[in-house]
Amino acid sequence: MKNVENSFILRTCKRELILGNRTQIMGILNVTPDSFSDDGCFKSPDEAIESAVRMVSEGADIIDVGGESSRPGAEAVSIEEELERVIPVIKGIVRRVDVPVSVDTTKAKVAREAVKSGAEIINDISAMRFDDQMPAVVADTGAAVVLMHMRGTPDNMQEGDLTYRFLLADIISFLVDRMEAAQSAGIEFERIMIDPGIGFGKSAEDNLKLLKHLSAFSTLGRPIITGASRKSFIGKVTGGDPRDRIEGTAVAVTAAIMNGGHVVRVHDVGSMKKVVAMADAIVRAGNGI
Repeated sequence: MKNVENSFILRTCKRELILGNRTQIMGILNVTPDSFSDDGCFKSPDEAIESAVRMVSEGADIIDVGGESSRPGAEAVSIEEELERVIPVIKGIVRRVDVPVSVDTTKAKVAREAVKSGAEIINDISAMRFDDQMPAVVADTGAAVVLMHMRGTPDNMQEGDLTYRFLLADIISFLVDRMEAAQSAGIEFERIMIDPGIGFGKSAEDNLKLLKHLSAFSTLGRPIITGASRKSFIGKVTGGDPRDRIEGTAVAVTAAIMNGGHVVRVHDVGSMKKVVAMADAIVRAGNGI
């Protein structure tokens, strides 16, 4: 067992997940034409569904489907376009594999339709701030929710002054506030995951600090999800385009696991499965020497 004291129950509208016995892998399935990682240009929903099935065969525990890019500078898409992108894919995935499907959206209507179509986790990068109907949708559907920290919006989050007065304290305070808002809306504590928002309104140096000090977020008492895969702060250290950042991603994933992360959100599931297995083995190793 990874760490009994670091294990949690996560309730979705379909099942209970135990997070902490081993690190869970969330496979990223971008069904957008403008993903920063350049891997979301599927010609049809069937191609996207096959990609999800392949990720599950490679070791993905959760599939995260996103129909709107959240890369820096990304522009919003309409509700109708986002629904057209994600709903056929979600329906196809749940027919083919029995793993939880997450929908990466900030729109309440998209979240509601996604859950109706089989999704059971709502991954909201705005922590339910961009759409005032989102808390009610999460509460009504029984879905689990990921509350992520971000300053600004995707189109401006990397502009201007990115400094924080107190990086960890500021992000923790934000997440505490959003967790309290969720519970006030009727969302049970056991349905919440938290995400410090690596790459969202932070400098490269601060992203590194978040990975190094990820254990600070254990004070929130909920599972921690991290998404560092292929992000630009890795490129600032290692160089290369997003697809050239697999080694840097592997180190970031390892750091997240060593410092208390429960779920890692990644593009390269097959490779990261091995990284996760090794990092988990080190964490599980006995303390006696």
